[in-house]
Amino acid sequence: MRENELQKQIIENLNNSGCKVWRANAGKVRMGKRVIRLLPKGFPDVFGVRLKDGKFIAIEIKKTVGKLSDEQIAFRDWAQSHKIIYGIARSVDDALKIIEEG
Repeated sequence: MRENELQKQIIENLNNSGCKVWRANAGKVRMGKRVIRLLPKGFPDVFGVRLKDGKFIAIEIKKTVGKLSDEQIAFRDWAQSHKIIYGIARSVDDALKIIEEG
């Protein structure tokens, strides 16, 4: 399964499991001569809120062999120091476990 297909499945499952999450677009986009800056490099693929307590959720989605970039490691460290629900999901079950244990 491709990473973007997994991302769609994770978003759908989390939105049906007491969360409201969205896909994040990081980096920048060129539109002709204009450059539109999106979220910063390293921002996780999925973000949102756990509805029962309002806790912020940030989930990085990786295929089975995917590794975090330096920017993603920096975000992970920051998130963990700020009590944000953060994790790396390689499956829908991983994402659900992150939310349950967070």
